[in-house]
Amino acid sequence: MRTVLVLMDTLRRDALGCYNPGGSARTPNLDAFSSEAVTFDNHWIGSAPCMPARRDIMCGRYNFLERPWGPIEPFDVTLVDCLRAGGVRTHISTDHCHYARTGGEGYLQLFNTFEFFRGQEGDPWVSRIDEPDNMPETFYGRVREQYQKNRLRWPSEEDMPSPRTFRSACEFIDQNEGKDDFFLMVEAFDPHEPFDVPDRYMDEYGGSEGLDRDYFEIPPYKRVSDTDIPESAVDYVQRRYKALVTMTDHWFGTLVDKLKEKGMYEGTTVIVTTDHGYFLGSRDYLGKNYMHMYNEMAHLPLIVKFPHGERAGERAHQLTQAIDIMPTVLEAHGRPVPETVMGTSLMPLATDAAARTREYALYGVHAMTVNVTDGRHTYFRAPVPGNQPCYEYAAIPHTIRKKMGVDCVDQIEMGRFLSWTDYPVYRFPCRKPANIDQREDCLEEVHDSMLFDLKEDYGQTHNLVGEDADAEARMVGLLRRGLEEHGAPAEQFARLGLA
Repeated sequence: MRTVLVLMDTLRRDALGCYNPGGSARTPNLDAFSSEAVTFDNHWIGSAPCMPARRDIMCGRYNFLERPWGPIEPFDVTLVDCLRAGGVRTHISTDHCHYARTGGEGYLQLFNTFEFFRGQEGDPWVSRIDEPDNMPETFYGRVREQYQKNRLRWPSEEDMPSPRTFRSACEFIDQNEGKDDFFLMVEAFDPHEPFDVPDRYMDEYGGSEGLDRDYFEIPPYKRVSDTDIPESAVDYVQRRYKALVTMTDHWFGTLVDKLKEKGMYEGTTVIVTTDHGYFLGSRDYLGKNYMHMYNEMAHLPLIVKFPHGERAGERAHQLTQAIDIMPTVLEAHGRPVPETVMGTSLMPLATDAAARTREYALYGVHAMTVNVTDGRHTYFRAPVPGNQPCYEYAAIPHTIRKKMGVDCVDQIEMGRFLSWTDYPVYRFPCRKPANIDQREDCLEEVHDSMLFDLKEDYGQTHNLVGEDADAEARMVGLLRRGLEEHGAPAEQFARLGLA
């Protein structure tokens, strides 16, 4: 058995033609792949954003209930460890820059081998003291000087980090032609911001029309109405995102073509998905994390080509999440699924369109709302005023942008606080969500709980809290059940007003 997992960061569901005919970016390769695979219509985010989502994938359980952004923990039982224990060769090709920063430790090192391409976002790569010559004079949003230095290192599209990632995966297939029993993870940072894309793709979407400044590739994480960004520039960055999706689709196509060229497409399970969505002006939002987890952020693409093309071109309507990837890959390779895994294997769906997966999906950002869907309704549970009690749990006290506990040293405790492992962990008081910065009130956008009927209101515009008592009670019950079944720390019930 061979498995290829392709993860494209920030790939919105509605950007793909197989999900949004007529309104998507141009994605001929992903659309063609969908016709040879099973396209999942009810795939949902779990832990957000980037590194929490990857820990979900690697461990088969939610990260966000216990800790924010962080590394692989010493007590984690991981997908790659389980594969390697059974003799499966593992490799990752990636340009995901967060693996090289504090809070991203331990992921790449799980694999037998890894190839890491530098330069995305703010990656501290090119060591030039002087300001680079390519800094724009006028711009919307943000400009990263470090990224402007880095991008001077790729003179052509083929040299850019995500294209190099896909080229590296193709080289892996060339070098291992005819081999079996491997797991290849191909992880492209694109189409994550900065939306850096060659002009030939942007020209398909109207070029620089509507942009009255030199640069707009990194939106601020703010409401549009709180910025000076005009509607024409919002339209421009939406088109720029689509252009980057089209470029990423092109390079994904080279990987599929290589598998077919080498006669390795047959007999290989290929999984394509993402970690989270993004707001590009809808609901007045730009960016992610600080707002409710509406469908733009939470309803995600998942396309699976089962090994022999089973159910090619069909749709699957069962609920799925990233925590289901680990048991799926393990079952595909004939490996046992550890007891710590809370996901459900999707392999039965290859031969049984009615196979059951899960009755609900929990999702969230640590210390923010906790959300649940049953596929019909989505329910966002806001914390109580003050958002306390709230803790972060970790054996390795690293998170995004900082180390944990430095501002509350006298309040740090250590013990066996997590119900699913005997490994002792630190418990840190959490006063501010680690993933939210530049805001005095980190919860200002999520003070109210919300309930939506997806069948009648997919756009999530009509809040049913206080209007549909039966649906609200049912979703609160599912939320309680989910917290209990996934071993959430007890204070989660208290801070959500469910104690």
